Amino acid sequence: MIRYPIAAAGATIGVTAPSSGVRKELHHLLEQASSRMEAMGFNVLCGETAWTQKKAKSAPAPWRAAEFNQMMHDERIHLIIPPWGGELLLEILEFIEFENMPCKWILGYSDVSALLLATTLKTGIATAHGANLIDLRGEYADPTTVMWTSVLATKPGESIVQHSSQLYQKEWQHANPSPCVFHLTEQTYWSVAPHSRVSIQGRLLGGCVDVIRHLAGTPFGDVRRFQKETIRQKPVLWYFENCELSKTDLRRSLVQMKLAGWFDHCSGVLFGRSAANQPVDDYTAEDVYHELSEELQVPVIYDVDFGHVPPQITLINGAWAEVAVSDGKGSVKQTFKP
Repeated sequence: MIRYPIAAAGATIGVTAPSSGVRKELHHLLEQASSRMEAMGFNVLCGETAWTQKKAKSAPAPWRAAEFNQMMHDERIHLIIPPWGGELLLEILEFIEFENMPCKWILGYSDVSALLLATTLKTGIATAHGANLIDLRGEYADPTTVMWTSVLATKPGESIVQHSSQLYQKEWQHANPSPCVFHLTEQTYWSVAPHSRVSIQGRLLGGCVDVIRHLAGTPFGDVRRFQKETIRQKPVLWYFENCELSKTDLRRSLVQMKLAGWFDHCSGVLFGRSAANQPVDDYTAEDVYHELSEELQVPVIYDVDFGHVPPQITLINGAWAEVAVSDGKGSVKQTFKP
């Protein structure tokens, strides 16, 4: 069964960097994000790794894992939000204390999604794929991303609905800061292969393909055991986002997942928008999506609101989801079923 944490008003956020920390010249971003959380009524406790970065990681793997484990067992802390993603989170998984892990929310995306997926698969604790802490530092948030607080406050057995955004951000404008971190300028349109409208449901699992693909074949990516023992063979509704993979590398990764059994009992696949969708020899992202839909005989919905092209819906690993799309508009209803 799936266990769901609860983040009540006045909860304390633990900020640790299981992947990349924040360099000294960017400490003001972490300070802004912490102040914004406090203005929203949260308490914030920042670990040492959040403030350091050297050789593509915040600290050596055992140190990062030790601070994460400590925060998970610290009764003062109710949820954990890393500052952002990075490159080498995979190094810490062998040091994480999954046995007897307390039931707390972990929120993030990008490299952090490897920790999220591994935690849910290993423990049955729901985890939250959504904005990292640095992305939440603005004076106000867009209507899509701001839903993270409502999603994490949802109680077991209850449901919450999120809708597709009106606009999305085409590119980051770090030299042009604004009261809202994201610059939303482009019309959002969720697409479906092979039809224009669809309704699918299943247990959500997923993350950033760049990193979670490396869990396949390891003790941290045992999807078959999770399906059999935790969700009792209920269908999985996968969601993926691509940060940097070429279209051929994305295709190879999906084939590997299929061969590893990840798509057994799959009801559908969601893909977030990607800035890495350049064709390879006329082979496009749409080709990848349509091929996967044909092979699995399930709908594939793409350009959905999550990942590195914001804004972001908050998706809960382990939750029962009903996703509907019609004429470019979509909704995600998540029910916190055990």
